[in-house]
Amino acid sequence: MRALRILLIVVVVLGGLFVLADRLAVGFAEDEVAEKLKNTENLATTPDVSINGFPFLTQVAGGELDDVEVGIADYEAAAGTGETIRIDDLQANMRGVRFSGDYSSATAATANGTASISYDELLKAAESEPRQIFPGATAEVVGLSDGGNGKIKVNVRVEAAGLARTYPVLSTVTVDGDIVKVHADNLPNLVVEVAEGEVRSITDFEQRIDGLPGGIQLDKVEAAKNGVEIAVRGSNVRLAG
Repeated sequence: MRALRILLIVVVVLGGLFVLADRLAVGFAEDEVAEKLKNTENLATTPDVSINGFPFLTQVAGGELDDVEVGIADYEAAAGTGETIRIDDLQANMRGVRFSGDYSSATAATANGTASISYDELLKAAESEPRQIFPGATAEVVGLSDGGNGKIKVNVRVEAAGLARTYPVLSTVTVDGDIVKVHADNLPNLVVEVAEGEVRSITDFEQRIDGLPGGIQLDKVEAAKNGVEIAVRGSNVRLAG
């Protein structure tokens, strides 16, 4: 019995040491991947990296991590013509991550995630100056907000004969490749009768978003309370190297 107790104690101690070593190793790997990703994507801050699954060391031995989560609080994505657009709270789940021994390169077989664009940020894509819609009258988009039921409320200010009025226009947001599009569902009757085409050139606008981390792509978009919620996906996504 005494020998059995000693054996059990040894097993428990060794098991505890293995768990400790495993957790230390995963912490080191998370820090290394985070730093490599920061440098690869020229991020202003270090991203959050979590390597899931236990034990970690057996995954390392196989050269592939089952599940890696990456979080980037603020990301400046390319928006075309040398401009950028801020993507908030980008969260990506990477599966089947193959990596080199020093973590200098890491590539995920698949990736899915979410992010958001604030309405103030998306507003930059709209016409920034009042535009003439017919002689003596101008219009401009002055604000974006949640319109409910997955719609964006586009506030359009029309000024004519010294008088101004703001019309709330419910709009649909969609994604086409790397372009987010905002399209008015309908326009005020007066505007439609006078200058629908000219007003739509203001209410309907689009924003290109490319250069997302690792080559992930836009998948879906939907209007929400504080901005446009984005779903992203990708394959052979590069985390580092």
